[in-house]
Amino acid sequence: MRLLFLLLVAANLGFFAWMRFLAAPDPAVDRQPLARQLDPQKLHIVTERELARAPAAAPAKPAPAPPPPEPARIACLEWGSFNAAEASRAAQRLEPLALGARLAQYRGEETANWWVHMPPQGSRAAALRKASELKKLGVEDYFILQEPGPLHWALSLGVFSTEDAARAHLQALRSKGVRSAIIGERDTRVPKVWFQVRDVEAPMQAKLKDIARDFEGATLHECAQRG
Repeated sequence: MRLLFLLLVAANLGFFAWMRFLAAPDPAVDRQPLARQLDPQKLHIVTERELARAPAAAPAKPAPAPPPPEPARIACLEWGSFNAAEASRAAQRLEPLALGARLAQYRGEETANWWVHMPPQGSRAAALRKASELKKLGVEDYFILQEPGPLHWALSLGVFSTEDAARAHLQALRSKGVRSAIIGERDTRVPKVWFQVRDVEAPMQAKLKDIARDFEGATLHECAQRG
């Protein structure tokens, strides 16, 4: 029995020596996995406590939204219509924009179907007193009708092609303290002035819209073909 035991031990030692030093290595078995790492000395096993203390990863920032497209240039904007006094004031407001050759002015006539006026005052003296009251309220654009007829000594405060424009002007007058003005129908041809601005970029569009808000009854829109 002792001899058999010694033979088994010798056989096992011989098999181990053959497998360890003489047999060809099995390609499926990596005997040195750490040696095959790029930097095995940098490997570090993280404990559960270290993992709990590690800062949470910052959430990914969403991609910034693309900027809105810039409004396209407008080939031509038209602003009007104005009577002579309004046109002079509008031209003064346009001067700081230094539009140069891009600005043009057109004159023509427009049918006025609506007007804002004060009824006949009965006499020239009464009409002049009413005109003086208007000046004190800051109203400079008026006209005393002196022709004989049913509107003799009435005061015209503006003529308009649409009722909406007339009502807007009346509201502006009332905000200044004018109380006796009314709206009426009146079919007449009146001289008018229009301004046109060409090649209008987005910043200039905004400036023109700001100025146009101060002129009730006048509109700012893209140019239409003129005959």
